[in-house]
Amino acid sequence: MAVIHRTTLKPTKLELLTAWLPSRPWYTGAGEPEPAKAGGFRLDDPQGEVGMEFMAIGDTSGAHPVTYLVPLTYRGAPLDGAEHALVGTMEHGVLGRRWAYDGCHDPVLLAQLLALIEGRVQAQAQSVSDTPDRDVTRSFAGAGPVPSGVLSATDDEEGTELSLPEGGTLRLQRVLRPAPDGAPLLPPGATGHVAGSWDTPDGARASGLFVVLRS
Repeated sequence: MAVIHRTTLKPTKLELLTAWLPSRPWYTGAGEPEPAKAGGFRLDDPQGEVGMEFMAIGDTSGAHPVTYLVPLTYRGAPLDGAEHALVGTMEHGVLGRRWAYDGCHDPVLLAQLLALIEGRVQAQAQSVSDTPDRDVTRSFAGAGPVPSGVLSATDDEEGTELSLPEGGTLRLQRVLRPAPDGAPLLPPGATGHVAGSWDTPDGARASGLFVVLRS
């Protein structure tokens, strides 16, 4: 079970993301971002080693405010073969040095994300230990467990597409869009999803798709 420590981080997560976000194809801001926490949730590592967080990050640096979905993993040592996915390192007041990675490239996060879609684990509150996040919804209409493992990952202007074994795909909606009232949440052909809520820059609350599974 993930434990939320009330301590310091140097640099902070938002400081790391200020430097990292402009390098992403889906970043729409103008110059340096102005990131702010807008919501999110956590997942637990069954082994208790890897911290996992899905952050909703608001940014008002561009012509229009935008909210990004940024899944991060936090590790006590570098992840072999994932140098390209390193967001940065931080000094944690309790745990010491932590390596922060883009979670789309971390096998622990991806395995737990599939488990969430399939209903085998619960989303956890972002800032409270041992507390399910009831705002996060999920569905799964597949015939059985989705094969784990990622064959490739591709970023575009809206999100990240992960190719799974046996022809499946997992798409993370990096630029979050509020779902229209009354519109079907699940796109045609999808077999599973994760949706959540976030705070908009004007103080309202929005909900929409985070992740779509096709298998």
